[in-house]
Amino acid sequence: MSDIQNIAVGLILLTGSFFAFVASIGLLRLRDIYMRMHAASKAGTLGSGLMMVGLAVYAAEIDVISRALAGVVFFLLTTPVSTHLLARAAYLVGHKPAEETRIDDYADAVKFDRDG
Repeated sequence: MSDIQNIAVGLILLTGSFFAFVASIGLLRLRDIYMRMHAASKAGTLGSGLMMVGLAVYAAEIDVISRALAGVVFFLLTTPVSTHLLARAAYLVGHKPAEETRIDDYADAVKFDRDG
């Protein structure tokens, strides 16, 4: 493995680790479940994806590269859907947004669903 490849892998892994760290801070510090899910889904997906890309660059074998890229695609496809469903379930069971949230467009949709 060349030095340039080692440096590229290191930079990609450090960037991915930084985003994963930001996601963990968001989980601990943000005010409500919706903000926490936002931090976890955006930064967590980017961090995980970058670390998988770093693995693909490091391995330089087609079977590892294909699995790593399949993992990235899997994260990109499933994270938004799962986050949306978790947020919807949380809202429907009564978790209201934080006081700082000024716009709650979903409240009208929930009233419409309940009224029929």
